[in-house]
Amino acid sequence: MSLGPHLFLALLEGTVTALVLALTALGLSLVFGVMRIVNIAHGEFFMLGAVLAWWFGSLVGGSALVGFLVALLLGPLVVGAIAVASDWLILRRVDYDPESTIVATIGLLYIIQQIVLTFYGGDAKSVEAPVYFRVSFPWFGYSGYKLVVAGTSALLLIGTWIVISRTQMGLYMRATQQDEEMAQAYGVPVRRVYALVFGFGAALAAAAGVLVVPMQQAHYLMGLDPLLLSFIVVIIGGLGNLRGTLVAAFVIGITDGVISVFFSPTLAKILATLLVALVLVVRPGGLFGEEEA
Repeated sequence: MSLGPHLFLALLEGTVTALVLALTALGLSLVFGVMRIVNIAHGEFFMLGAVLAWWFGSLVGGSALVGFLVALLLGPLVVGAIAVASDWLILRRVDYDPESTIVATIGLLYIIQQIVLTFYGGDAKSVEAPVYFRVSFPWFGYSGYKLVVAGTSALLLIGTWIVISRTQMGLYMRATQQDEEMAQAYGVPVRRVYALVFGFGAALAAAAGVLVVPMQQAHYLMGLDPLLLSFIVVIIGGLGNLRGTLVAAFVIGITDGVISVFFSPTLAKILATLLVALVLVVRPGGLFGEEEA
């Protein structure tokens, strides 16, 4: 293929990557923005979504589409419930202290990994894609399922925006993010908001895991890359800044797609890391974050 088709393919791949990455990173950014904690176990919630997609598919059997829809509906709910329980059993006990929660979520990361390793095993397992079709462009055919992933991710991002901007729970979340003490004085149940935000962030990561696993394989160590890329996106966009997270996800995702097609995925990760270093030097609060006075 000539340069034009190669570039078009790179942009397609980058858009799919960007939308899934935005879905994953948005959960991490939301948790930091509202709770002011860094969740090191965020990638494991992504991994749990992928593993549950395999498990639900095996349990349902028959139609891959039915198993996928069940996983997409129940997987995030199960992972969200696990996150809420983790908040109650672990994070609340350390009173959401920023340093303590880093250690606590590192411990949670290893606990989840070992539980999955014990009951799921160490081998990577494939998940059948729910639909098989190709979209024909003038130069090549492209996976229809990847376009389904992109569309579903976009719908989930829109749904998240509606929840945050148009619901009472979203109002509580925004009030807690702006001023926790004032929100509590006006009757906002801050501890309950924390639990729901932690569960909601985990559910977004799990939904991304369900969507991605038919294009990869489910294994107990697959949470590392989503965690690192999510941190890169959140740091570039600004910690806790949801708009910045979305913009940074598209910058990183499309850049990753273009560089991966023309050069190599490893080079794309190196350049993303260098971009983080540059942003931290020029604007430590991120491109859209608030700078210290």
